[in-house]
Amino acid sequence: MKTKIMTPKKDNDINWYVVGAFLIGILTFLGIWIYSFEEWGLLVGLLIGWLPALIGGFIVGVLWPFLFFGGIIMWFLVG
Repeated sequence: MKTKIMTPKKDNDINWYVVGAFLIGILTFLGIWIYSFEEWGLLVGLLIGWLPALIGGFIVGVLWPFLFFGGIIMWFLVG
């Protein structure tokens, strides 16, 4: 019978994927929500603009490593 050797997780370990997803997701959410104010006006943008902002913020938050490293590669290729 095989036994797994489990190492204890340290309390001060930081999961950088979750930190990046949260920060990038929040920034994207705010950016899309502000853009919806400009496109649809203050009232409509405030009332329903959060919905596309939530969807966009979630998608970009989950895919942030691809966007980050893709941006770095494009910066080196273009610049």
